[in-house]
Amino acid sequence: MPTNNRIKLVSLLCITAALTIVCSSGYITPASLTATAAANLVETSVPTAYFVVPTNTPTPFPTPTDTPDPNLATPTPKFNTPTPLPSLTPTIKPISADTPLLVYFAQAGDTLAGLVNRFGVHPFEIVSDEEIPEEGFIDPDQMLVIPQRLILTTSDEKILPDSAVVYSPSAIDFDTETYVEVLGGHLSTYREYHPLTNMTQGSEILQRVALESSINPRLLLSLLEYNSHWVLGEPQSLSEKDYPMGHISVQERDLYQQLHWAATQISIGYYRWREGNLIQIEFKDGSTLRLAPTLNGGTVGLMHYFSLIMDRQEWETATDPNRGFVLQHNVMFGNAWDRAAQVEPLFPPGLTQPFIVLPFTKERIWAYTGGPHGAWAIEGPQAALDFAPGGIEQGCATSQLWVVASAPGVVARVGTGVLMLDLDGDGKEQTGWVLFYLHLEPLSSMYVGKWVEKGDLLGHPSCEGGRATGTHLHIARKFNGEWIEADGPIPFELNGWRAHAGAEPYDGTLTRGDEIVIASPWASFASNIKRSDDDL
Repeated sequence: MPTNNRIKLVSLLCITAALTIVCSSGYITPASLTATAAANLVETSVPTAYFVVPTNTPTPFPTPTDTPDPNLATPTPKFNTPTPLPSLTPTIKPISADTPLLVYFAQAGDTLAGLVNRFGVHPFEIVSDEEIPEEGFIDPDQMLVIPQRLILTTSDEKILPDSAVVYSPSAIDFDTETYVEVLGGHLSTYREYHPLTNMTQGSEILQRVALESSINPRLLLSLLEYNSHWVLGEPQSLSEKDYPMGHISVQERDLYQQLHWAATQISIGYYRWREGNLIQIEFKDGSTLRLAPTLNGGTVGLMHYFSLIMDRQEWETATDPNRGFVLQHNVMFGNAWDRAAQVEPLFPPGLTQPFIVLPFTKERIWAYTGGPHGAWAIEGPQAALDFAPGGIEQGCATSQLWVVASAPGVVARVGTGVLMLDLDGDGKEQTGWVLFYLHLEPLSSMYVGKWVEKGDLLGHPSCEGGRATGTHLHIARKFNGEWIEADGPIPFELNGWRAHAGAEPYDGTLTRGDEIVIASPWASFASNIKRSDDDL
């Protein structure tokens, strides 16, 4: 690192430390829990009897066969289903009375189903002196006793806390543009065309991706520096210049596409680990390695990302907390575990969704055109639902129907096609419950800091803000910077209608008592829904 940049970086860190005093006394980092760093591979004893862990294959919901009706709503686009991660075949697991037991303290976001898959055990084998919910989140720090059956895994050392990976309260006051400008590296002078903002500074591109994907801007900056030296200096090769996040793809050469791809892969690892649907890393040579079941989502997100751009040896170096990527992150931003101590757990005990209404005016027919699907990227957390206005217009036609505030709150962000409504009232989308409206043509009276009540008019559905072939509204939830899965431990409920995922993204239903609405991209009759006068 050039001497001038070292001086700038040290000065910036000193200023940051003066502005944000972090008390780290008594906080134990994962590395300090063991006297000797764990090896990359961990072995446990193998008992003699075995059982096969059953797979949980969802039963596909019947696809409606209704003929599209032009008098109903404009369809929401139907995307091709992304290529899934490699399916996991049932693994033979040893079972014996003398199997060693692990005392495990639940992490924020843990569920019984997720732990069963990660540890390779049956639900009844996870015990606690407190009740373990069959659905919903397990309270953070609840003590669980779980059999240790896995033979060969990654190290159980964590790379970064979850709050350093998602755009969490730990990054509320971080100023990306100032940080980049002070350091004066390649990113500070880089410009790139973006369809919504024309020629745009590199720091603004990075901040845009951080907001869109809800990935921590500090993480994106340190990965950009680790891979290609863009932040503190200059890229050292043509490859580093063209593919700064390590993803070699001619179609994704610019900075926005590289950052977007990286953020998506980190999100895939993060959220699928939480769900228990990602339990091993697959390397470019086809070899696999089981993930240590006690890892956190943030660490797995990074492990998954690095496995896609590195060979096995490079991956082992990058993911080693004692000599890998985390050293770069610490040099640039200090110890992330100290910041985490101030804001984690990101999900407090007993977390529930506040009351939310359907996002349109009463007695107007809309269509439920998209069941649970990606909040931003198609492959990302399945946190969003789509609704299209009724009418005879096709494609991206102007709609006179209104989108309303589903709950009281303050506008935290508003722009082309986007409005972020903060429900805890502090105006920060990184804290508390937040509603994300996309493909919204907001009223000119909407501005950051404006307070709205439930049912207040926000604007009209549109095609603005992202890819869309038909006028509709896309809505999703976040809590403390994490996307909340629509059919997850805290299901999306609007006026009592509960979202259920289908066999594929965009499929699914809404149910309320005996009523059922079936998602249809063609706005079939079975997808019709309205907010009646009897609804709040």
